[in-house]
Amino acid sequence: MKAEDFIIKERYTIDELRALMAFLRSPEGCPWDREQTHDSIKKNLLEEAYEAIDAIDSEDSDKICDELGDVLMQVVFHAQMASEHDHFDFDDVISGICRKLISRHTHIFAGDSSGTASEVLGLWEKNKKKEKGLKSQSQVLKDVPRSLPALQRSYKVQQKAAGVGFDWDDRQGPLDKIHEELAEIAQAEQDSKAAVAAGEMTSEQAGRIVAGEVGDFLFAAVNYARHLKVQPEMALSGSTEKFIRRFTAVEELAEKNGLNMNDMSLVELDKLWDKVKAEQERNI
Repeated sequence: MKAEDFIIKERYTIDELRALMAFLRSPEGCPWDREQTHDSIKKNLLEEAYEAIDAIDSEDSDKICDELGDVLMQVVFHAQMASEHDHFDFDDVISGICRKLISRHTHIFAGDSSGTASEVLGLWEKNKKKEKGLKSQSQVLKDVPRSLPALQRSYKVQQKAAGVGFDWDDRQGPLDKIHEELAEIAQAEQDSKAAVAAGEMTSEQAGRIVAGEVGDFLFAAVNYARHLKVQPEMALSGSTEKFIRRFTAVEELAEKNGLNMNDMSLVELDKLWDKVKAEQERNI
């Protein structure tokens, strides 16, 4: 195909998308597209996935449609690169996911039975474990991708451990663990500071000890969130956005009153924060 074969029109098909991507990767296409590899654009897939999540959160159908297109483009891009080396192509990607959907929905396409959504998830995990040849639950835990955001990865690891009964009976257990881990952070900071002063360890070693305890605390917090049926990654993202909104409002309020935040004490800033918080909570 030639460049003039591609024109702007109202609707396209998946085959046209594939042809366009193949052309962009061709000698007559785009130098940048030709230079890319799986590794060079892998971060783009992650970024596009997060942008799709933002669009879903916005509940804007046009944005969701647009961002899902960007995610699909990444899939087609990777498939095109693979096809050029005879590794796999887009049809192989489609075939793989269709096989997976059929083989893991054994309550529909095979002899298993399931009456609830939780039972369906149990069957999915059982079939997934079988397909991947994972012989132990430890292997299942190790199979959770390291590239996941840390909060999400810890959530999935805990979820899979709970699948074989390694879990608290109720939410009180992980709540107690949070308090325990908080105390251990304070103790580790105190002990390591004393050890550094006594020359018994370096500040770098002390930092690693405290960081380890902070990690244990965060892991416990994720576990508590899981028992509350809260996705910690999404919850933290929401809280970060809330902080930005409130900080922006505090800054605007300070400017309105002729104040400079850099010159204000923490007590003064807290007063503005509390005022903004109360206002925003009234408007929820």
